[in-house]
Amino acid sequence: MPSSFVIALGSNRRGRHGGPADEVRAALAAIGGVVAVSAMIGTAPLGPSLRRFVNAAALIDSDEHPLALLDRLQAIEADFGRRRGRRWGDRVIDLDIILWSEGVWNDDRLTIPHAAFRARRFVLDPLVQIAPGWRDPLTGLIVRQIAARLTRRARLA
Repeated sequence: MPSSFVIALGSNRRGRHGGPADEVRAALAAIGGVVAVSAMIGTAPLGPSLRRFVNAAALIDSDEHPLALLDRLQAIEADFGRRRGRRWGDRVIDLDIILWSEGVWNDDRLTIPHAAFRARRFVLDPLVQIAPGWRDPLTGLIVRQIAARLTRRARLA
């Protein structure tokens, strides 16, 4: 029986498929097994990049082990022209495993749930569109609650 994974997608640089939205669409096709996909949203970059990002989230079903999926996602990134090594830099495509239906995974290559997803609107806003009731195995909160807490905190700041 396949597991479900939530994948966050982002792009802020043209690639061989076109602009950032085209790169996200092409990545979704390359990933396969897509059960649901959020709308694409435009977001401000983190760090030194000046280009805005296009972000989305996808719910996929896969028979793959989490590390096998990670390897495949990284191969897709490389095929799309992603250059590793510069944190927060411009990228043709960024594919991150955020959540897994089997709960928690943690080793030197991969941490699920993604360590920073609870603090990132560009992940939570698309995620709440496709999996608002998905429970974070670490906090016990559902995605909608995590997003509401982050939004509330942002308004108070």
